[in-house]
Amino acid sequence: MKFTAPILHKYDGQFTRLKTPLDVPAAQRDPKVVEIVSAMLLDIDARGVDAVRDYARKLDSWEGDSFEISTERLATSGERLDPALRAAIELGAERTQAFAKRQRESHIDFDVELAPGLHTGVRYIPVGRVGAYMPAGRFPLTASAFMTVGVAKAAGVPHVIACTPPQPDGQANDAVLYTAFVSGVDRVFLLGGVQALAAMACGLIDEMPVDMLVGAGNAFVAEAKRQLFGRVAIDLLAGPSEVAVLSDETADPELVAADLLGQAEHGPNSPAALVTTDEAHGRAVIAAVERQIETLSTKEICGPAWRDFGSVTVAQTREVAVALMDDLAPEHLEVITADDAWYHEHLRNYGSVFLGPWSTVAYSDKGMAGTNHTLPTAGGAKHSAGLSVSRYLKPLTYQRIDREATPLLAPATQVISDSEGMSAHSATATMRIERFEHFEHFEASA
Repeated sequence: MKFTAPILHKYDGQFTRLKTPLDVPAAQRDPKVVEIVSAMLLDIDARGVDAVRDYARKLDSWEGDSFEISTERLATSGERLDPALRAAIELGAERTQAFAKRQRESHIDFDVELAPGLHTGVRYIPVGRVGAYMPAGRFPLTASAFMTVGVAKAAGVPHVIACTPPQPDGQANDAVLYTAFVSGVDRVFLLGGVQALAAMACGLIDEMPVDMLVGAGNAFVAEAKRQLFGRVAIDLLAGPSEVAVLSDETADPELVAADLLGQAEHGPNSPAALVTTDEAHGRAVIAAVERQIETLSTKEICGPAWRDFGSVTVAQTREVAVALMDDLAPEHLEVITADDAWYHEHLRNYGSVFLGPWSTVAYSDKGMAGTNHTLPTAGGAKHSAGLSVSRYLKPLTYQRIDREATPLLAPATQVISDSEGMSAHSATATMRIERFEHFEHFEASA
């Protein structure tokens, strides 16, 4: 997460860098990862489920006859959890689906008569089959199914399957399973990585291929989604998790530091950026981050992430701060200032925004805030939004033309088609003109 050359040139002299990230290529599209994923997908295309089984044994030490997790194990997964964790999962599922259902209600079918006899409209139809990937590696990302399975179900998707990799004991993570269960998943398979996405996309584990792949994962999972895009739809291509904070002298440096580290904890290449309008505040945050890192059990992750990918920038004005933040277009953006409403009104590029000192990205990460945590990274927020009910819906348009509307449509269509030299297009209009005139003559003489 770095500023682009145009923004650096435009605002040269209007900001100061207190901490600069390493100038290294983005983590996405590692050539070696691309090569490995491409070879795996070609192999799975050629050998089908046999190749999937071979990769599952080799990469995940999978053993068994079937990938599917039984209905009984899925339904009883909550019984094997600490009661407090089970209750938290149920709360997250409830809030995420409540927000998603309200989003669904805002997508309203409509029919409008644009001109006499010219009826047009939209129907929102959910995709038929969705495959969700639920990561369970170094961190299980328990809330992932809230955002993928649960939101798909709120959108009305009739069939949702999920894959999750086996743990060292050869079983699925029960918290991940229970999250999928309370989110309404139809089937779950014990299968990880590239082979899981390929199996769902090719219909090798379910009755039919899925229409859409969703869910976070490592670089290999992200690259598999990229290469499978076109064969299926995807939610988005996400890289390492990002956080940015826009704060001023009124913000508590300790709180800002904690929230920067909260996302740096995702991985040693997770960017964490601070843009502030107060230099003393910026320096205080740097000091607080350095202190807090030493107290964390995940300092071997947070430390390298902050050292290599952390940044602190001081903007001379709030307008410059907004311009710099819009250029970063972070996945997660926290605003902690004396005038959060002004910044909320003027900021344009972010995956999701968290306003005020009582908000934190972790609330969304764990499903407690209700909003989706599957969001664009690497500047993708400049052109794309995160996963939501909208992504699972197809806004299908229709036209219904009454006979009397023919003079409003056919002559102009004929003129444009003739100017383009497209005689077949023109004929579809002229034939209708002829039939319209015939009907008019017939009715006049009747």
